[in-house]
Amino acid sequence: MKVQTGLDRLISDTSLQKQIHGNIAYICHNASIASDLTQGFVALQNIFKERLVSIIGPQHGFVSDVQDNMVESSHYIHPYFKIPIHSLYSETRRPTDEMLKNVDSIIFDLQDVGCRIYTYISTLKYVMEECKKRNIHVYVLDRPNPIGGEQIQGNILETKYKSFVGVSEIPVRHALTMGEIAKYFNKHDGIDAKLSVIEMKCWKREMYFDQTDLPWVNPSPNMPCLESAIFFPGTVIFEGTNISEGRGTTNSLQLIGHPSIEPFNFLSELSKKNVFKKIEGFKLLPTIFKPTFQKHAGTSCGGFLMKVTNRKILNSWALSQILLREMKKYLGSSFQYKKPPYEYVHDLDPIDIINGCADLKEWVNSFGTLQELLDIELKGHSSYLEKRNSILIYK
Repeated sequence: MKVQTGLDRLISDTSLQKQIHGNIAYICHNASIASDLTQGFVALQNIFKERLVSIIGPQHGFVSDVQDNMVESSHYIHPYFKIPIHSLYSETRRPTDEMLKNVDSIIFDLQDVGCRIYTYISTLKYVMEECKKRNIHVYVLDRPNPIGGEQIQGNILETKYKSFVGVSEIPVRHALTMGEIAKYFNKHDGIDAKLSVIEMKCWKREMYFDQTDLPWVNPSPNMPCLESAIFFPGTVIFEGTNISEGRGTTNSLQLIGHPSIEPFNFLSELSKKNVFKKIEGFKLLPTIFKPTFQKHAGTSCGGFLMKVTNRKILNSWALSQILLREMKKYLGSSFQYKKPPYEYVHDLDPIDIINGCADLKEWVNSFGTLQELLDIELKGHSSYLEKRNSILIYK
């Protein structure tokens, strides 16, 4: 049975529409669509008419046309709908007095990908904090976590490393929907904003996006498919290095590589050493690719196309940490960590900001063991599970 998103339910249920009072700002992007592909802002303008007073876009822009980190979107008046489009990835990541002037209700409707580093949950938290200050009600239109609501992977963020790519002490792969993480922020991060979650119907925790019967629209320019989303909790770490994560190709966040890697030789070395051991559910295809922009643009890179063979057992976070360790050793002096700034943080190494700790960089640098990696991963998980269980919507 097709999953009904929060947007689907709001469009079809007049009793839900009546719950949303006053003037409305709609936080949305390219993937804020109904199951019949109606764009959310079109549907809400038809429902609420002049009460829809503005649209607010996240990182990558209202129309998801901006590719890279720290490349900002402008504010403007929409040329067709004639209403203000505000950007929360501009001179500010938080809604301002100007954006929230004469707003009584926020409808929040972003498609997340289930990873702490993906910034839409950061935008959600900042919006909730600012709305709490102004007594504005936040309505979250819930959507599926594309990579399911069961598997929890990666380390817990350390408070010192909080940033726009890590706003809460949660694991990298958190296994929550956007509505659930809003409840988590309210209860466990102490926001206590006025919050209502318009829940999905027919979504189950074990579902991946391809089991929902919903259409996929890129939630950001470099998230072309579900498989990229599955690997993203791991491959995002390569943003903190000079290893390409496939941006500028059609397989971004599934391709990793560097001009100095000979992929068949490298894979042979990895296989002989049996470096992955208990990490299963994937295949590495040796390949050569040439990014059209970003790292190594116009230069052929040797590396791997990562493919899922069993997503139920794949730990993509651990896989990428091991690959980073091995690539650093293989590349020697050709390997570099990215220098600050990264996501507006100027005093910490980007790899530590992405990881949410310094321990993982030290693990890579010291060529740590798999058991040491898993110990880092599991630290604090039991406490997180207890908090998470207290806010789950879908049992």
